[in-house]
Amino acid sequence: MKNNYELNSIVKMKKQHPCGCDTFEVIRVGVDIKIKCTNCGRTIMLPRVDFNKKIKKVITEE
Repeated sequence: MKNNYELNSIVKMKKQHPCGCDTFEVIRVGVDIKIKCTNCGRTIMLPRVDFNKKIKKVITEE
């Protein structure tokens, strides 16, 4: 599955963040992907391989 996310895209993940939100903003793209929770603002850094497994869909593309 090809995910067309880029910087500032809003993505929906398969699992929720502990705050209860499952939408995140992509704030860094590279070997690692850094995402920010749209509810509480916490950031998470994931390897691209793991991120591609955990993403459900891209909601908006910037």
